[in-house]
Amino acid sequence: MNTDILATITKSIGRKSLYHFARSGNLEAMAHFDAFMSSYALDPLDSRRRRTTAKQVVYQGFTVTLNAHLRIPDSMIDPSTTQEQFREALNRHVFLWPTKKDCQKMLDTYSRREPDGTFAVFELDAYSLLASHYDRVKLAKYDSGSAPRFPKHCSYRKSPDLFLPIDHFMQVSSSIVPVKASEIKEVLVEHRIDHVSAHLRAIYVDEAMAVPARWRQIVKPLDDLRRKEEG
Repeated sequence: MNTDILATITKSIGRKSLYHFARSGNLEAMAHFDAFMSSYALDPLDSRRRRTTAKQVVYQGFTVTLNAHLRIPDSMIDPSTTQEQFREALNRHVFLWPTKKDCQKMLDTYSRREPDGTFAVFELDAYSLLASHYDRVKLAKYDSGSAPRFPKHCSYRKSPDLFLPIDHFMQVSSSIVPVKASEIKEVLVEHRIDHVSAHLRAIYVDEAMAVPARWRQIVKPLDDLRRKEEG
């Protein structure tokens, strides 16, 4: 583990935390396993097919909702890969946002897309989470699952090469991966994040009782996160 890399990534006051967006209905399973799991871990037999709508799966007795995939234009996929291969790469990771602002954008997007949906956001200590999952952490310069409105204007194409292993950070010079901390748009952890409670700082929700008892003492109003100022 390269502690210099961890120190560089988390040096900025606005990058001391990582944020994970979730559906409130998934909190019971998350608390039971004390883990965030990739959609591949939860539903390995359907890892390449595009989910056009949210999908419910049963995992060890818990019903969990997987988010839909956005439709990514074929023109945004690098010739070295296919839609199915890229989608499988996405499905094998748990995604985290490195800044509050990035997470706010996702929250706003889902709130507009699903006005009746109920959501939760986890705030986690960045250094400790990255250190404990170091061998499975990757960094991305772009919102990898997004569907750009104007693909022709994008300077990159989507492929698994967008995901830079953290140990290669500041050692690879490429226009498609982050070369400095301020360029990190996403943090990915392959397969799952374990021992979530060890890194947890807060859970933002609209209804505190939606949060399992083991985490309820660190609940904060989701409106605190919706406010646009950085904190």
